[in-house]
Amino acid sequence: MDGPSQQPPAPHALSAPPPFPAATDPAQGRTIIADTAVAKVVGVAARGVAGVHALGSGASRSIGALRDVVGATDLTQGVRVEVGESQVAVDLVLVAIYGYPLQELADAVRAAVYSAVEGLVGRDVIEVNIEITDVYIPSAEPERQQARPTLAERLSTAARPAGGTPAANLPAAVPPAANEGQL
Repeated sequence: MDGPSQQPPAPHALSAPPPFPAATDPAQGRTIIADTAVAKVVGVAARGVAGVHALGSGASRSIGALRDVVGATDLTQGVRVEVGESQVAVDLVLVAIYGYPLQELADAVRAAVYSAVEGLVGRDVIEVNIEITDVYIPSAEPERQQARPTLAERLSTAARPAGGTPAANLPAAVPPAANEGQL
């Protein structure tokens, strides 16, 4: 035993699937990777960088918030890509979190996008243009950062009477004879 142990890593230690063997024969077929697939890879990579609050402009973030409520998050929001046969160009619009140096944040996002696209998509990235449109300033007041109740919670609260039973909150029934002359 002159070399290091050649034991395979534990299954839980593997972070990525093993690479597929490279196809060396172009006659085997052609692979087309859609812009949407690349844009999702870019969106996930950019959102994973500390200091990125959100992707997209104000209007697209508003629409994205509505999508999030119904569970249809758009991972391509704020991302535009141009995919060629061997190269990719990326445009990103993002909102930074206050306190992160903006140029350093842009450089970190750019590095994450290069790494993700080249590693997962297998294309060379020729440029990553980043536009920082806003800076998110977290509120100093903790009560303003509390999560809003969900729609289901608000509806169940509204449907539940405050006194416990529905009859306790209703006015007492007046006999019909007592109401006859009050119109």
